[in-house]
Amino acid sequence: MPVMSPAELQAFLAEHFPQAGHLDLRIEHLDDKTIRVRLPAHERHLRPGGTISGPTLMWLVDCSFYLLILGQLGPVALAVTTNLNINFMRKPEPVDVIGEGRLMKLGKTLAVGDFTIWSDGAAEPVAHATVTYAIPPKR
Repeated sequence: MPVMSPAELQAFLAEHFPQAGHLDLRIEHLDDKTIRVRLPAHERHLRPGGTISGPTLMWLVDCSFYLLILGQLGPVALAVTTNLNINFMRKPEPVDVIGEGRLMKLGKTLAVGDFTIWSDGAAEPVAHATVTYAIPPKR
């Protein structure tokens, strides 16, 4: 079972990263290995051409995977991204985006996983990423 609930994770994010609050990320599911999130589409997420921007999708991956790790470890504010590789596969429509992350390995110093993003209602993903986080040593 996760050691932090979705509500606790949302509160942690609001306290430690208030700048992210305007993005309105919602955790729809969390368990020991996976997270499912929704990012409601907003004009600020769009790029020229009317699609969800790449930086928005990268933020979604990074923030959501961070929350997945915290859900397992507790509030470790200093866990940091060491690698994020993303492949943009399709044009993301200007609708909510759904992300699903999977924790593949949670070690003492590193967490590794992958993350897939869909436009709400679409069958095919718009992006896929692999993510590695460094976990600070316990003091």
